[in-house]
Amino acid sequence: MAAVQRAGNQRRTTDSRGRYYVQGNTARQLNVAREIEQRPQKKISNRTRKNRDKARHMSAGYVFFLCIALVTTGFVLVNYVGLQADITNNVEYISKLEKELNDLKLANDEEYTRITSSVDLEEIRRIAIQELGMQYAEEGQIISFASESNDYVKQLADIPK
Repeated sequence: MAAVQRAGNQRRTTDSRGRYYVQGNTARQLNVAREIEQRPQKKISNRTRKNRDKARHMSAGYVFFLCIALVTTGFVLVNYVGLQADITNNVEYISKLEKELNDLKLANDEEYTRITSSVDLEEIRRIAIQELGMQYAEEGQIISFASESNDYVKQLADIPK
């Protein structure tokens, strides 16, 4: 059951418990501190009061335990940050080495291409035949050997005819 009162541009409404609700563009000023002091205080049992007093005061052992836990946590976190920094540095170093390896491979491939393109096989053949007196092998001069591996054969003595 709600009662409605009007005073100027305000509207006051009460609910079933008798509390007022002010609606409008101006509300009454409340003295909250006085209302809190006037509230009836609940009775607290002795057991509850003792538990609250114990909870407010920490023992020396508990404080020591918390300090040890704090120091341990700090130590672990500092080491973790250090390991993260080491990992970052190692990753950067590895990428630097990979770049250096790729640069060396590229330079090696370019040098190999330059060397192979500069070799004139016809000039080598001409010098071998005309200046050094080399000749192509004839039919009976070539001897084939059965080899177990695909490696080359090294001659250590004269081959019997």
